[in-house]
Amino acid sequence: MSRFWSRVVRDLTPYVPGEQPKIANLIKLNTNEHPCPPSPRVLAAIRAELGEDGERLRLYPDPNAELLKNAIARCYAVAPAQVFAGNSSDEVLAHVFMALFQHERPILFPDITYSFYPVYCGLYGIAHRAVPLADDFSIDIEAYCRPPDGGNNGGIIIANPNAPTGRLLPLASIERLAAANPDSAVVIDEAYIDFGGESAIPLTRRHDNLLVVHTLSKSRSLAGLRVGYAIGHPELIEALERVKNSFNSYPLDRLAIVGAVAAIKDRDYFAAACRQVIATRQKLSERLVGLGFDVLPSAANFVFARHPRRDAGQLAAALRERGIIVRHFRQPRIDQFLRISIGSDEDCQALGDALDDILKA
Repeated sequence: MSRFWSRVVRDLTPYVPGEQPKIANLIKLNTNEHPCPPSPRVLAAIRAELGEDGERLRLYPDPNAELLKNAIARCYAVAPAQVFAGNSSDEVLAHVFMALFQHERPILFPDITYSFYPVYCGLYGIAHRAVPLADDFSIDIEAYCRPPDGGNNGGIIIANPNAPTGRLLPLASIERLAAANPDSAVVIDEAYIDFGGESAIPLTRRHDNLLVVHTLSKSRSLAGLRVGYAIGHPELIEALERVKNSFNSYPLDRLAIVGAVAAIKDRDYFAAACRQVIATRQKLSERLVGLGFDVLPSAANFVFARHPRRDAGQLAAALRERGIIVRHFRQPRIDQFLRISIGSDEDCQALGDALDDILKA
């Protein structure tokens, strides 16, 4: 710890991203990356933007990413003024915590969820209260709607499907949440919604306090491009723009903008790639159940599973010895679970075979 560190930095507990090891022939099922490459249109768009000599790279990109906002608006039948674009959904969420959550009252989110949420609270000095998940790891919506916190909080953020559990909330529950908290910003983080859920974006037409956040890292196979966006009432979007332009006016580079537009437009490729992940998830879930695992119902591109007679940490270590890495969270209530990303059929077959050998041993 340096004497030059600010008090904020000294007190921070930073987010720990999923491991990115450099191991040959690794089967990497720990960071929820898509097993398919991005749409071929993405590569074509990036090559076209580069041109013969990369001349355009000397010029700043459009600070408002209008091309991308228009594409997103057309995709979801909203106005461009209802769209905010940023450098990954993580950056979009960081701006949400600064721009829309009331810092003088605690914000609410589940006790088991995306672990960046409490990090943002620490970074920005926002009070928060973690609302326990139910015994089956589902989100108890009524806990966010009744006093003392319902209607008297600084904001609410929920990942749907939730991470790392993969459990899905129906749209009726999200509408209940928004309606019961009319004076709070209600943010739905839909990083995984395309793998089995229905987006809450249409609900933003009826609820001016509802913001929906998406990423292109998961269902559009662009984790390496870092593009995220939010959709909501224009006044919510204006708040995000004010923070963005006070932080980084050019969050998206030229290649990210054109690549993201191409990915958004290629709906057929997107739908087929999502169907492939869903089918593989079903097969892997059935294989794990056959091996004795308890598998939570998942609407994401991962499964959350535990074996009643084997320690999760030991299973993760044994898989690593076989060149397969999965995510193990050392957190109360879930320390016996493994989060397993949906890879290719071949990757998931190899995982199942490895677990079969480990359990027999």
